[in-house]
Amino acid sequence: MVAFRQSASMEIPNQSGTGIALFVVGVLLFIPSLLRQEGLLTYGILLVAAVLLTVGTYLFGTSGGDRPV
Repeated sequence: MVAFRQSASMEIPNQSGTGIALFVVGVLLFIPSLLRQEGLLTYGILLVAAVLLTVGTYLFGTSGGDRPV
């Protein structure tokens, strides 16, 4: 009898993993802007969230060896 063994973990390259992490943090930072829609702090958080989403998307999109997304 042959036993097949599959690993549940996926191997994610460092650049791709960093991109995913930045993307998730950027999305989570948008939540305060939904609750509080005024003030300089809210705009600062939105700016940081937008930068993290942009960098995370870029890192994830260019992590492969093929043509970037």
